[in-house]
Amino acid sequence: MAHRPLAGTRVLDMTNVLAGPYCTYQLAILGAEVVKVEIPGSGDLARQLGPDPALNRIGLGTSFLAQNAGKKSVELDLKSADGRASFEELVGAADVLVENYRAGVLARMGYDWPRLSELNPSLIYCAISGFGQHGPMSQAPAYDQIIQGLSGMMSITGTHDSAPLRVGFPISDSVGGLMAALSITAALAGRHHDGRGRWLDVSMLEASLSAMGWAVSNYLVGGVEPEPMGDQNPTAAPSGTFEAADGPLNIAANRQEQFESLCRCVGRPDLLTDPRFAERDARKAHRDELNRELNSALGGRSALWWERELNRVGVPAARVLTVPQAVGLDQLAHRQFFAEVPFPGDGHRQVRLSGTGVLIDGQPSRPTAAAPLLGEHNDQLPEIVRRWRVSGDRAVR
Repeated sequence: MAHRPLAGTRVLDMTNVLAGPYCTYQLAILGAEVVKVEIPGSGDLARQLGPDPALNRIGLGTSFLAQNAGKKSVELDLKSADGRASFEELVGAADVLVENYRAGVLARMGYDWPRLSELNPSLIYCAISGFGQHGPMSQAPAYDQIIQGLSGMMSITGTHDSAPLRVGFPISDSVGGLMAALSITAALAGRHHDGRGRWLDVSMLEASLSAMGWAVSNYLVGGVEPEPMGDQNPTAAPSGTFEAADGPLNIAANRQEQFESLCRCVGRPDLLTDPRFAERDARKAHRDELNRELNSALGGRSALWWERELNRVGVPAARVLTVPQAVGLDQLAHRQFFAEVPFPGDGHRQVRLSGTGVLIDGQPSRPTAAAPLLGEHNDQLPEIVRRWRVSGDRAVR
């Protein structure tokens, strides 16, 4: 990208594993210079996480490669005088500090918000934790699955027979990271107007509940307790997963005109006059019978054939793909969603990574450099501090 929106923004990254690194990965893709502070000799635990034991052994686990591309890595021991001095220099010159320790850990190291603000009054400090920085659960350990369970998310994932189920990827970590990145960019915009630094306290539990949308609001506003419904959409019928000749097909005929087009397209116009299916609420009440009728009609053609034909008549429909099939979609290639960057320390190999899904001035936002080796930029630390100070002096606060 010729100009990325956060170009010139200086981010100090003290995060580990996923929620925090995912947040700062978004900032890096948007142009921020992200310096990752890691524990000497071991670094981010994600360096050891992934399906390839060989990569884990050299500190380049796939989880780390995926969330840390384009960042710099310096090793600092905050228990040593030299390490603390270097850290304080970085804080003094940074725009943003992000950490995802358990609540209060950084404060116990001597760097609570008042101290950080003293070092840099315009600093934006974002603390990501499972439950937030205060409250009766603030000191409880939290991983993604713990948050999925406590949020109620697992209770509505699956069917009545299979729930509770974990969502198949660490969604609470991802949502927490995105909420943190959104809050940071908002704080940067606010600082442009008032010059103030800010302390952002991000709770993964609260972010997850916020992202659950109707499942929470239907209960809060309507008093309706959500239930697990598997692959079916509780707000409409027919809306869910159906069976074509060669595999599953998602159909979302949520509006009356879509239902009518669906019935005609599959050769079942008689369903339109059936009193069980004629109106929206009746279809929801007789969902199982309607699904059986549609599955029978869909069984004579492939999922891809139906996807194209139903979309042609205005009915949202698509195959249910595996991850390998999904990453091979022509649509993603057309929008250049994936990027190939050099493997860390080996310019002859490439790593394929995801972007953000956002085009900026028509250009994809995606990583442009590899994830760093542990301590790869230790020797550059004095220069980073000097450069950050100069750019900070020039910045409009």
